[in-house]
Amino acid sequence: MADLFTPFVLKGLSLKNRIVMPPMCQYSVQAEDGIPNNWHFVHYVSRAVGGAGLIIIEMTAIHPDGRITNQDTGIWSDEHIPAYRNIVNEVHTYGTRIGIQLGHAGRKAEDAEPPVAPSAIRFDEKYKIPRALSTDEVGEMVQAYKEAARRAVEAGFDTVEIHGAHGYLIHQFHSPLTNRRDDIYGQDLPLFGEQVVKAVREVVPEDMPVIMRVSAKEFVDGGYDIDYIAKVCERYRDAGVDVFHISSGGEGHIGSNGGPKAGPGYQVKLADEIKNMLNVPVIAVGRLENFEDAQQVVLSGKADLVAVGRGMLKDPYWALHASQALQANEKIPKQYLRGF
Repeated sequence: MADLFTPFVLKGLSLKNRIVMPPMCQYSVQAEDGIPNNWHFVHYVSRAVGGAGLIIIEMTAIHPDGRITNQDTGIWSDEHIPAYRNIVNEVHTYGTRIGIQLGHAGRKAEDAEPPVAPSAIRFDEKYKIPRALSTDEVGEMVQAYKEAARRAVEAGFDTVEIHGAHGYLIHQFHSPLTNRRDDIYGQDLPLFGEQVVKAVREVVPEDMPVIMRVSAKEFVDGGYDIDYIAKVCERYRDAGVDVFHISSGGEGHIGSNGGPKAGPGYQVKLADEIKNMLNVPVIAVGRLENFEDAQQVVLSGKADLVAVGRGMLKDPYWALHASQALQANEKIPKQYLRGF
């Protein structure tokens, strides 16, 4: 029976344990023109030193106007590649694998003038009214994802994650709440995301898994439920997604943190349902910083991998501390042995 420290292999991706550092935007002023800098290097490499099996770099914009803020990272130019390659190479030194989340904020791009979206519906009164993309522009956006994935491969990443959650662009297209178009992308809501997946698959190696993050539930009146997103994810799976990273929310006033009533593992049930409905590996996430809670997710078979977000912001060595607490054998760097 697998536990948190059992290796995981899928296609050409081999992880030393089941612990994932999920994408978390740093909103760092050092990310000039979207290029990661010293903060990002130290931030990600320290979690590799700390024993994570897989690190997924924060939502990285495929277009300058796809950033949530202008302090965020991007990969819309070949000029971005060297900085990411530097991070990747150093993370690999510690036996950790690393991916990158490719995304576009759509109507939630705070600094875009104006933001773009499937339809001209703003997020709320504090956000700008977005401009609806033309049909041709949607096709260009698909190509932008494809080029971003190509750059990720050139930078040496082990996997790519497509961001289809939390109310960002792909989520905006497949959600009936935000897609009111009358062209092919409005008649077939998952079509944009499906085309993005296929485009990404064209440029990544055959043995590289593609991950997709989705919100499995919208916490708003009239929002979709697990049955709806499962049908959408079937399309994405058949287009080339190998692993689903199961989150929720992002529309309305309840964000991706699930709101004040969300407790440890509040999204695990959603991950388990998608895993069983689609017969695919899944990553569970959501307040799983307690070692035993994270361990139980894998032991129960409800998810294949566990993402620990806030826990790793607080403790770069979360995986090493979990190994101690759970009596596993994660290798502690010799430089730190005296501390452990």
